[in-house]
Amino acid sequence: MDTRNGRQAAAPGGPEGNERLTAATGAVLLVLFAVEGVTIPLLGQLLTLHFFVGLLLIGPVCLKIGSTGYRFYRYYTGSSPYRRKGPPAPLLRVLAPLVVITSVTVLGTGVALGLLGPGGSGSDSVLMLHRASFLAWLAVMTVHVLAYVWRLPRLIGADLRQRPGRDGEVISWRAGRASLLAVSLGAGLVVALAGVHMVSGWN
Repeated sequence: MDTRNGRQAAAPGGPEGNERLTAATGAVLLVLFAVEGVTIPLLGQLLTLHFFVGLLLIGPVCLKIGSTGYRFYRYYTGSSPYRRKGPPAPLLRVLAPLVVITSVTVLGTGVALGLLGPGGSGSDSVLMLHRASFLAWLAVMTVHVLAYVWRLPRLIGADLRQRPGRDGEVISWRAGRASLLAVSLGAGLVVALAGVHMVSGWN
Protein backbone atom coordinates (compact mmCIF):
# COMPACT_ATOMS: atom_id res chain seq x y z
CA MET A 1 0.00 0.00 0.00
CA ASP A 2 1.31 3.47 -0.89
CA THR A 3 2.55 5.49 2.05
CA ARG A 4 3.93 8.60 0.34
CA ASN A 5 3.82 11.85 2.35
CA GLY A 6 3.85 9.70 5.48
CA ARG A 7 0.17 8.89 5.08
CA GLN A 8 -1.48 5.69 4.13
CA ALA A 9 -3.35 5.70 0.84
CA ALA A 10 -7.05 5.06 1.15
CA ALA A 11 -8.30 2.11 -0.90
CA PRO A 12 -9.97 2.48 -3.27
CA GLY A 13 -9.66 6.26 -2.99
CA GLY A 14 -11.72 6.78 0.16
CA PRO A 15 -14.21 9.62 0.51
CA GLU A 16 -12.00 12.04 -1.43
CA GLY A 17 -11.68 9.57 -4.30
CA ASN A 18 -15.43 9.09 -4.25
CA GLU A 19 -15.90 12.87 -4.34
CA ARG A 20 -13.54 13.16 -7.31
CA LEU A 21 -15.41 10.43 -9.20
CA THR A 22 -18.73 12.13 -8.46
CA ALA A 23 -17.32 15.48 -9.62
CA ALA A 24 -15.96 14.09 -12.90
CA THR A 25 -19.24 12.32 -13.60
CA GLY A 26 -21.16 15.48 -12.72
CA ALA A 27 -19.07 17.50 -15.18
CA VAL A 28 -19.83 15.04 -17.98
CA LEU A 29 -23.52 15.17 -17.10
CA LEU A 30 -23.49 18.97 -17.15
CA VAL A 31 -22.20 18.92 -20.72
CA LEU A 32 -24.66 16.26 -21.87
CA PHE A 33 -27.63 17.89 -20.17
CA ALA A 34 -26.62 21.23 -21.72
CA VAL A 35 -26.70 19.61 -25.17
CA GLU A 36 -30.07 18.06 -24.30
CA GLY A 37 -31.37 21.44 -23.19
CA VAL A 38 -30.34 23.08 -26.47
CA THR A 39 -32.46 20.56 -28.38
CA ILE A 40 -35.66 21.31 -26.45
CA PRO A 41 -36.68 24.56 -28.20
CA LEU A 42 -35.95 22.89 -31.57
CA LEU A 43 -37.45 19.46 -31.02
CA GLY A 44 -39.01 19.48 -34.48
CA GLN A 45 -35.55 19.60 -36.07
CA LEU A 46 -33.44 17.98 -33.32
CA LEU A 47 -35.69 15.22 -31.98
CA THR A 48 -33.28 12.46 -33.02
CA LEU A 49 -30.39 14.19 -31.25
CA HIS A 50 -32.62 14.80 -28.21
CA PHE A 51 -33.49 11.11 -28.02
CA PHE A 52 -29.91 9.96 -28.68
CA VAL A 53 -28.44 12.15 -25.93
CA GLY A 54 -31.23 11.12 -23.56
CA LEU A 55 -30.26 7.48 -24.01
CA LEU A 56 -26.54 8.30 -23.76
CA LEU A 57 -27.20 9.93 -20.38
CA ILE A 58 -28.36 6.64 -18.87
CA GLY A 59 -24.82 5.35 -18.30
CA PRO A 60 -23.35 8.42 -16.54
CA VAL A 61 -26.55 8.99 -14.55
CA CYS A 62 -26.33 5.42 -13.22
CA LEU A 63 -22.68 6.01 -12.27
CA LYS A 64 -23.54 9.28 -10.48
CA ILE A 65 -26.32 7.56 -8.54
CA GLY A 66 -23.92 4.73 -7.72
CA SER A 67 -21.13 7.01 -6.48
CA THR A 68 -23.41 9.14 -4.31
CA GLY A 69 -25.26 6.06 -3.08
CA TYR A 70 -21.94 4.47 -2.10
CA ARG A 71 -21.02 7.55 -0.06
CA PHE A 72 -24.44 7.41 1.62
CA TYR A 73 -24.00 3.71 2.39
CA ARG A 74 -20.48 4.09 3.81
CA TYR A 75 -21.46 7.08 5.95
CA TYR A 76 -24.53 5.46 7.46
CA THR A 77 -22.80 2.12 8.04
CA GLY A 78 -20.22 3.88 10.19
CA SER A 79 -17.11 4.00 7.97
CA SER A 80 -14.63 6.19 9.89
CA PRO A 81 -13.23 8.15 6.88
CA TYR A 82 -16.72 8.89 5.59
CA ARG A 83 -17.96 9.84 9.06
CA ARG A 84 -15.03 12.23 9.47
CA LYS A 85 -15.82 13.85 6.13
CA GLY A 86 -19.38 14.36 7.31
CA PRO A 87 -22.72 14.46 5.48
CA PRO A 88 -23.81 17.03 2.89
CA ALA A 89 -25.63 20.14 4.06
CA PRO A 90 -29.21 19.43 5.27
CA LEU A 91 -30.88 21.05 2.23
CA LEU A 92 -28.73 19.01 -0.16
CA ARG A 93 -29.54 15.81 1.75
CA VAL A 94 -33.24 16.56 1.27
CA LEU A 95 -32.74 17.36 -2.42
CA ALA A 96 -30.61 14.29 -3.21
CA PRO A 97 -33.52 11.79 -3.36
CA LEU A 98 -35.52 14.28 -5.45
CA VAL A 99 -32.62 14.62 -7.90
CA VAL A 100 -32.48 10.82 -8.25
CA ILE A 101 -36.24 10.37 -8.56
CA THR A 102 -36.73 13.14 -11.12
CA SER A 103 -33.68 12.07 -13.16
CA VAL A 104 -34.84 8.46 -13.32
CA THR A 105 -38.39 9.56 -14.15
CA VAL A 106 -37.31 11.89 -16.97
CA LEU A 107 -35.06 9.26 -18.55
CA GLY A 108 -37.49 6.41 -17.92
CA THR A 109 -40.46 8.19 -19.45
CA GLY A 110 -38.29 9.19 -22.42
CA VAL A 111 -37.43 5.54 -23.06
CA ALA A 112 -41.09 4.58 -22.56
CA LEU A 113 -42.14 7.13 -25.18
CA GLY A 114 -39.72 5.60 -27.65
CA LEU A 115 -41.08 2.12 -26.96
CA LEU A 116 -44.75 3.15 -27.11
CA GLY A 117 -44.59 5.43 -30.16
CA PRO A 118 -46.93 8.39 -30.69
CA GLY A 119 -50.02 6.24 -31.08
CA GLY A 120 -49.25 3.73 -28.35
CA SER A 121 -51.58 3.00 -25.47
CA GLY A 122 -50.90 5.48 -22.70
CA SER A 123 -48.36 7.48 -24.69
CA ASP A 124 -50.21 10.75 -24.05
CA SER A 125 -50.09 10.17 -20.28
CA VAL A 126 -46.41 9.22 -20.42
CA LEU A 127 -45.66 12.34 -22.44
CA MET A 128 -47.38 14.50 -19.83
CA LEU A 129 -45.40 12.77 -17.07
CA HIS A 130 -42.20 13.27 -19.08
CA ARG A 131 -42.82 17.00 -19.34
CA ALA A 132 -43.91 17.38 -15.70
CA SER A 133 -40.94 15.41 -14.39
CA PHE A 134 -38.61 17.52 -16.52
CA LEU A 135 -39.90 20.71 -14.90
CA ALA A 136 -39.49 19.17 -11.44
CA TRP A 137 -36.02 17.93 -12.39
CA LEU A 138 -35.03 21.38 -13.66
CA ALA A 139 -36.03 22.98 -10.35
CA VAL A 140 -34.13 20.58 -8.08
CA MET A 141 -31.13 20.35 -10.42
CA THR A 142 -30.75 24.12 -10.51
CA VAL A 143 -30.21 24.15 -6.74
CA HIS A 144 -28.03 21.03 -6.90
CA VAL A 145 -25.76 22.45 -9.62
CA LEU A 146 -25.42 25.85 -7.96
CA ALA A 147 -24.37 24.12 -4.73
CA TYR A 148 -21.72 21.89 -6.30
CA VAL A 149 -20.50 23.41 -9.57
CA TRP A 150 -17.88 25.62 -7.89
CA ARG A 151 -16.12 22.50 -6.56
CA LEU A 152 -15.70 20.83 -9.94
CA PRO A 153 -12.53 22.61 -11.18
CA ARG A 154 -10.66 21.89 -7.94
CA LEU A 155 -11.67 18.22 -7.74
CA ILE A 156 -11.19 17.42 -11.42
CA GLY A 157 -7.91 19.36 -11.56
CA ALA A 158 -6.61 17.57 -8.47
CA ASP A 159 -7.29 14.18 -10.02
CA LEU A 160 -5.76 15.10 -13.38
CA ARG A 161 -2.60 16.32 -11.63
CA GLN A 162 -2.64 13.43 -9.12
CA ARG A 163 -2.57 15.82 -6.20
CA PRO A 164 -2.95 14.50 -2.64
CA GLY A 165 -6.11 15.09 -0.66
CA ARG A 166 -6.81 18.11 1.51
CA ASP A 167 -5.11 16.45 4.50
CA GLY A 168 -2.11 15.33 2.47
CA GLU A 169 -3.26 11.73 2.03
CA VAL A 170 -2.57 9.89 -1.21
CA ILE A 171 -5.75 9.42 -3.24
CA SER A 172 -5.45 6.01 -4.88
CA TRP A 173 -7.44 4.39 -7.68
CA ARG A 174 -7.23 7.28 -10.18
CA ALA A 175 -7.17 4.86 -13.14
CA GLY A 176 -10.17 3.05 -11.69
CA ARG A 177 -12.21 6.25 -11.54
CA ALA A 178 -11.32 7.10 -15.13
CA SER A 179 -12.23 3.56 -16.19
CA LEU A 180 -15.60 3.71 -14.46
CA LEU A 181 -16.44 6.98 -16.20
CA ALA A 182 -15.33 5.60 -19.57
CA VAL A 183 -17.37 2.43 -19.07
CA SER A 184 -20.46 4.43 -18.11
CA LEU A 185 -20.13 6.54 -21.26
CA GLY A 186 -19.51 3.44 -23.36
CA ALA A 187 -22.57 1.75 -21.91
CA GLY A 188 -24.66 4.85 -22.57
CA LEU A 189 -23.37 5.00 -26.13
CA VAL A 190 -24.29 1.35 -26.73
CA VAL A 191 -27.80 2.01 -25.41
CA ALA A 192 -28.11 5.15 -27.55
CA LEU A 193 -26.94 3.43 -30.74
CA ALA A 194 -29.19 0.43 -30.09
CA GLY A 195 -32.28 2.48 -29.23
CA VAL A 196 -32.15 5.65 -31.30
CA HIS A 197 -34.18 3.98 -34.06
CA MET A 198 -37.22 4.15 -31.74
CA VAL A 199 -37.49 7.89 -32.38
CA SER A 200 -38.51 7.28 -35.99
CA GLY A 201 -42.17 6.95 -35.03
CA TRP A 202 -42.14 10.45 -33.55
CA ASN A 203 -40.54 12.17 -36.55
